[in-house]
Amino acid sequence: MTAIHDMQAGELLTAYKTRKLSPVEAVDAVITRIEAWEPRLKALYAPDFGEARKQAAAAEKRWQQGRPQGALDGVPITIKENIATKGVPVPLGTAATQLVPAAADAPAAARVREAGAIILAKTTMPDYGMLSSGRSSFHPLTRNPWNLAWNPGGSSAGAGAAAAAGYGPLHLGTDIGGSVRLPATWNGIFTLKPSLGRVPVDPPYFGRVVGPMTRSVADSALLLAELSKPDARDHMSLPASDIDWSAGLLEPKGLKIGLHLDAGSGLPVDAEVKSAVEAVARLFEKAGAHIEPVAPFLSPEMLHLQDLFWRVRSWVDFSALSHARQASVLPFIADWCRGGADVSGATVIKAVNNYMAIRAAAVKATHGFDYVLSPVSPVPTYRAEWETPTNDVRRPLEHISFTMPYNMSEQPAASINCGYTQEGKPVGVQIAGRRFDDLGVMRISRWFETARGPQKKWPEPPR
Repeated sequence: MTAIHDMQAGELLTAYKTRKLSPVEAVDAVITRIEAWEPRLKALYAPDFGEARKQAAAAEKRWQQGRPQGALDGVPITIKENIATKGVPVPLGTAATQLVPAAADAPAAARVREAGAIILAKTTMPDYGMLSSGRSSFHPLTRNPWNLAWNPGGSSAGAGAAAAAGYGPLHLGTDIGGSVRLPATWNGIFTLKPSLGRVPVDPPYFGRVVGPMTRSVADSALLLAELSKPDARDHMSLPASDIDWSAGLLEPKGLKIGLHLDAGSGLPVDAEVKSAVEAVARLFEKAGAHIEPVAPFLSPEMLHLQDLFWRVRSWVDFSALSHARQASVLPFIADWCRGGADVSGATVIKAVNNYMAIRAAAVKATHGFDYVLSPVSPVPTYRAEWETPTNDVRRPLEHISFTMPYNMSEQPAASINCGYTQEGKPVGVQIAGRRFDDLGVMRISRWFETARGPQKKWPEPPR
């Protein structure tokens, strides 16, 4: 039998309905799992198990009365700490932040709370979300449950680790350049970076999205049905759409699928990563898809200018801090921010224009395909103590050349596990679609999920 902490959200909801299991039992089982892992994993921020148990008891009564509050009533969830939840400070991963309780739930938190999900805790992130790592000046070092010496990725570090470790079925992360997809690939889970505006965000920003992080495509679909509901606070959000997120899988037969193995910049693709993605393409081809190569489209200059754009943006915030608060920022991030100082106005405009150039290049390179397969990261996960795979502040974005362009182009892109290295590190394939075709990406991901074959058992807590 499946352990309660390993049950998918859909399985929990069915068990609640048939009274084979109660939300109280589910929450207790997940908390027990967390207590076994968390002393070593360090994935959580601001856990409130007392309140979670209180909410579980209330959900249990509603299910007994046959009146669940919503589509997620009684299902445990964690939420990345930069997604505000009322009454909980939002440190943004850095010791430089003044801890003030959030005045209200952000849109994503509000939607899952309205649907009856039980918030167990927030999850960790690095300083300002600007690292693909579990390193932070505020949170303890978050590690990867597949091997505690490995990095969980970031910036949704805690969410990725929590999903793989069995901290319940549902987790929320955010992504501005790969921050849900990188933890997904390195923890062996599923995620969708939705089209910009599909899931309302507060505050909205270029490329910033909230995405589900789960072990299965079906659980992400359950979450998206709630997350995609409208919220007026996001002035960049898409019009409300009647999307059947539970729609069945999409067969690849007859589809034109791009295979993108050379980003054009950044780190070279590791041989084992390339082999795993090529195997995915062969599986699609065997199912009747037409596979064609996608030419490189992100130049080293484009990657450099995007780095500069984010450095200048972050320098503006960093330079406004007192010297004492600047000193409390993670040194890697502080040095990175300083790289945005004294940049000329003309260069800043060039970097802003580069945003649109990346957008245009991504759309042009992929518009002739129904979907595009690529690595999520060119390399497998790396040392837990490092900030990036290069661990070099001069080369901080070398691993996001496959993910970041889809933030700029606003296209949906998923990460789903497609294999493991000889060392046992999970490897994900990115499946990207045309702008607004979030459902299509979910459906083709669901097909691959059924076709990819058995997966390794999820990691167990160290003894």
